[in-house]
Amino acid sequence: MTSADKRGIFNWEKVSFNEVSVVAPNQRLSWGKTVGLGLQHIVAMFGATFLVPLVTGFPPATTLFFSAIATALFLTVTKNRVPSYLGSSFAFIAPITAATATTGNIGAASFGILCTGMLLALVGVAVHFAGAKWIDIVMPPVVTGSIVALIGLNLAPAAWNNFKQFPATAAVTLVAIVLIGALFRNNILGKLSILLGVIIGYVFAVTQGEVDFSAIDAKAWIGFPDFTAPTPNFGVLIMFLPVVLVLIAENVGHVKSVAVMTGKNLDNQAGKALFADGLGTVLAGFGGGSGTTTYAENIGVMAVTKVYSTAAYWIAAGGALILSLCPKFGALIATIPVGVLGGASTLLYGMIGMLGVRIWVENKVDFSASENVTVAAISLIIGIADFTFIAGDVTIGGITIGSFVCIALYHLLRLVGRWLVNNE
Repeated sequence: MTSADKRGIFNWEKVSFNEVSVVAPNQRLSWGKTVGLGLQHIVAMFGATFLVPLVTGFPPATTLFFSAIATALFLTVTKNRVPSYLGSSFAFIAPITAATATTGNIGAASFGILCTGMLLALVGVAVHFAGAKWIDIVMPPVVTGSIVALIGLNLAPAAWNNFKQFPATAAVTLVAIVLIGALFRNNILGKLSILLGVIIGYVFAVTQGEVDFSAIDAKAWIGFPDFTAPTPNFGVLIMFLPVVLVLIAENVGHVKSVAVMTGKNLDNQAGKALFADGLGTVLAGFGGGSGTTTYAENIGVMAVTKVYSTAAYWIAAGGALILSLCPKFGALIATIPVGVLGGASTLLYGMIGMLGVRIWVENKVDFSASENVTVAAISLIIGIADFTFIAGDVTIGGITIGSFVCIALYHLLRLVGRWLVNNE
């Protein structure tokens, strides 16, 4: 039993930067500083977490509510060993959009989110007892990178559809995000470039008469967000299955990143992280919130501050919960116009695509090998062009087809390669 276990998960060791250079997950600064850091984590996750429901038509306050619950659940399941905020996952944007377009309501999309969470939780249980090595075997970096990339690039038309409706506002938003990120890349403002760029774009949109504030007056100051029950629709599930692969990669990658930053081996937490994120996503699916995932934005904050205290994340979860219980606040967020979303999503969707490339680079994927080039090339084209297959009432889109082709093709080519070597 470790000293952390003896203290209990809610009894952090108080330290100061005079004593340590890095604040570990089981440590905390003074409560005043911890609260400030927690609020900073809220700001860091805010722009991206709200962008997903705004783009997909989900209630922003509901998504924030479930992200707070999911974060608290994650910290509890991992016993405060893995600092993380669970915000909206961009990987859900495409299947949610497709599901709502097909069925005309978000209930079917919520059902897809719920089932995705259940599958992720089951994967977490399997990883906890069997280890995470089999994930690398089934989904090596060339496969994981290709799937992540094709999900982001598949969303390019959606970004353009929003951008072209109000091009001036979209351009102002995009330029603001890019310039803030470039000018302040070495401090916390650079980490908040999306949020700050959206604010600048929003102010510009107000001057152009593109913002309608009428819905805010009708909302109360205090109240629960709007909850939507899932509507069982098994026809949409095929659209959501590839998202599980992305969530696995994001969660395992997050655990590994925190392990590197804190200098602690956290391999035994990978299964718990997947399980906790799965449960959080299940809860979101039950109530009409976007599916969740661990957030790179908050890793950036930890990298800058050198504070990995999970106490700050409990503050962030509590703060997000309080904000979600203010209907006027949710209504204000919902007034963000299409042009602002178009500018922000142009960068964000591209960043998802580039995250796939980053996976290739960091894992030194050898593209001189013909099988790696073939797998990446075919799956990316399927995703970008959005190859579609219709079977009865079920429509299978490019993300689903590309993901499964990617996995199947990789293992087929590996099998053929081994057969050729054995028969030379």
